[in-house]
Amino acid sequence: MKPPGKIILYVAIGCLFAIMGGMVYYASLDEPELKKGDVVLLSVEVLDVNTIENHINLETIFLVKNHGNKTMTIPMISYELFANGKSIGTSSYSTEDIPMTGRALFLPGLEMPLDSSIKIKLTEKINDVYNAIANGEYVEYSVKGMYTIETAWHLIEMEFESSL
Repeated sequence: MKPPGKIILYVAIGCLFAIMGGMVYYASLDEPELKKGDVVLLSVEVLDVNTIENHINLETIFLVKNHGNKTMTIPMISYELFANGKSIGTSSYSTEDIPMTGRALFLPGLEMPLDSSIKIKLTEKINDVYNAIANGEYVEYSVKGMYTIETAWHLIEMEFESSL
């Protein structure tokens, strides 16, 4: 009697690939629900105007909305801030150094504000906008960037644009 040998090995390897493929397929079923999340610019506030070093510290507050039915976290929001149509700087909100279990959970239907700070330095290119912000005049802010949605199975990067 001849032992089964190679055929058993091939069947076992085929089963392993089928299981791994099934896991990837199962994980991909959540992706459309996760893409229902949204990031909106809620407000921009002046924290400090430093006239000696010619810079302004701003606090940008984003409203993160989860319209889907899956729980997610937002470990990163990177953005470029515009004032009156001019780019005034880039910054980011990040909790990537915190384990996923310690981050804020965005449960289905939840809206939560996340804040970030940005330092604006005075340059000739943005002199008029810088002075308007420093003097407390009305400035129309907009933002353009990317945010990351993370779950136990997924890591999705999404682009967003928002204005006040």
